[in-house]
Amino acid sequence: MLAATLTEQEIARRLAGAEAAPVLNPYPPGFHTGPSRRAAILIPFTRIDNGWHLLFIRRTENQNDRHGGQVAFPGGGMDPEDPHPQATALREAHEEVGLHPADVRILGRLNDFVSITNYQVTPFVGAFPWPYPLKPDPQEVSRAFTIPLAWLADPAHHEVLYRRIPPYEPWPVIYFDPYDGETLWGFSARVTLRLLEVLEGG
Repeated sequence: MLAATLTEQEIARRLAGAEAAPVLNPYPPGFHTGPSRRAAILIPFTRIDNGWHLLFIRRTENQNDRHGGQVAFPGGGMDPEDPHPQATALREAHEEVGLHPADVRILGRLNDFVSITNYQVTPFVGAFPWPYPLKPDPQEVSRAFTIPLAWLADPAHHEVLYRRIPPYEPWPVIYFDPYDGETLWGFSARVTLRLLEVLEGG
C-alpha cells in the first residue's frame, strides 16, 4: 500500500506536524556528556517501477569514521555557513551522491534524533526524479542504492535486539534483513521505522 498508492501530497500531509514530536533518544541516562552537535540528513524518495524507493548510501571504510562501512542516509554535521538544517541535508546529499538541491522536492521532516555519537539529527524527506545521474563521492560513499518502501514496511524484515555497554542499561537496536547485500541497522534503521510509523499513521 505504501509503495503503490501514496502521492507526494499524501506523504507531505502525513509528515505535517511530525517534527513536533519529542526528540528520540534511546540511550540510557548519562550515556552522553555535553551538548549535542547539530546535524541533518535527507531521506530521498524516488519512484521506480510504480513504487516508492528510498535512496541509501554505504559509507566508505575509513579509520577516522566511526560509521565507516555502514548503510546510512546522505547527511552530516551543520557547517557554520549553513543557514538552517534543511540546507545542511541538501548540501550533504549534493556532496555525497551528486543529488542537486534543485532536483529535490522537500515534502516535510521528522522529529529530531540523537545519535550514538551525540549528534542531534534532523531528518528531511524529499522526492527526486528517477532515473537520476548519481555521482557518489568515493571519499565518503562506496555505494548508493535504493530499497523499496514496501519491503521496508514489512515487519517480517526487521527485528529489535539490545546492546549494552557497561555500566549503562541496554538499549534497543533495530536490524533489517539484508537487501541486495546491504544491511540497514542502528541509527538509520531507527529513522526508517519512525518514517514508516508516521506514514502508516495516516
